[in-house]
Amino acid sequence: MTLAYEWLGPVMFAGALVLLSSGYPVAFALGGVAILFGLLGIGLGVFDPIFLTAMPQRIFGIMANYTLLAIPYFIFMGAMLEKSGIAERLLETMGILLGRLRGGLALAVVLVGALLAATTGVVAATVVAMGLISLPIMLRYGYNKELATGVIAASGTLGQIIPPSVVLVVLGDQLGVSVGDLFIGSVIPGLMMASAFALHVLIVAFIRPDVAPALPAEVREIGGKALGKRVIQVMIPPLILILLVLGSIFFGFATPTEAGAVGCAGAIALAAANGQFTLESLRQVCDTTLRITSMVVFILIGSTAFSLVFRGLNGDQFMFDVLANLPGGKIGFLFVSMTVVFLLGFFIDFFEIAFIVIPLFVPVAQKLGIDLVWYGVVLGANLQTSFLTPPFGFALFYLRGVAPPEVTTSDIYRGVIPFILLQLLVLLLIIIFPGIVSFLPSLGS
Repeated sequence: MTLAYEWLGPVMFAGALVLLSSGYPVAFALGGVAILFGLLGIGLGVFDPIFLTAMPQRIFGIMANYTLLAIPYFIFMGAMLEKSGIAERLLETMGILLGRLRGGLALAVVLVGALLAATTGVVAATVVAMGLISLPIMLRYGYNKELATGVIAASGTLGQIIPPSVVLVVLGDQLGVSVGDLFIGSVIPGLMMASAFALHVLIVAFIRPDVAPALPAEVREIGGKALGKRVIQVMIPPLILILLVLGSIFFGFATPTEAGAVGCAGAIALAAANGQFTLESLRQVCDTTLRITSMVVFILIGSTAFSLVFRGLNGDQFMFDVLANLPGGKIGFLFVSMTVVFLLGFFIDFFEIAFIVIPLFVPVAQKLGIDLVWYGVVLGANLQTSFLTPPFGFALFYLRGVAPPEVTTSDIYRGVIPFILLQLLVLLLIIIFPGIVSFLPSLGS
């Protein structure tokens, strides 16, 4: 390509980001930009159409990708568990157990969020369930609106870093690393994230008891034997499912895709045991799974077309030269890549970020000798913030949709700010102390 047309690659990338920020459907935005700049490149004589001949092979490669098969499995498992009533019973039981503490209800939300993250990994299901059940109760008993909404939205995003996580499955595919290794490496960071949220709730409740009061005694009264039986009935099923799914991966009995299939069977069994499994619920779950999976596949096809044309215009080489020659070497690259991902999270979804930006970072990370499993977990922790950052954080939209009229959008936006800062603090700790990620995977090697 002549120097006169080197601007085509960067302009193509910027054009895609502008179109995505406008809210236009992702797959069509990427595919449309690819077609436009492909034709422009051919017209200017700087793009070889032979690049497009690889498109059919790439598409069939997506369809045959065994790793990506885990995505519909985990989506189905999460949607089916939403029907099983696990979230409702967990929240009610935890609320009774912890209600005597200041901030006990908010602490129960964090713990249930972590448990649901390890069983479903679906942000929408978790945030909606906790918003419908916990938010009215917390507001009724005097909880501060910002704390209540913030803890629900933040706890709902734990499914993006605590395995099994669709984010980590996508990152494993884009980085070319084992999804199982990413799952194992993200366990400690995920628990750190949940612990940071819980500690924040306890500190706020201690300093300002009025914003997170304990429940009245009459609300949390239940007989000892009845409570013990209820705890066993509520806690054991999800723990068994976690053991089946994550345990089979950690101990090498199954791949993440196979474990996802086991999780689907377990979710159906739990729904049946709770009397929630019907043909109609199965139809709804399959419909949800098909819709989300189709969206992911079409985004992949659009991003494949985008990357082929982008590469044909030498845009990938331009980005590589820029990123690989940043001042500060590895530290400079980490700072820029993490900042870019964080800022993009304000405007676009994690799927777009993973399919468009991450492939540009991978060659540079490899050249700089960065462990890609560690880098994947760091990216996952960073992408988790995209669900909380205004104006387009999906967890904020989900909560806004089920929040009572007295809760304003500004209450939700202000409420998530401390939790975004906590996520960034944990992200910083993971970067400073890489052993947090590498410790568990090293035990199996």
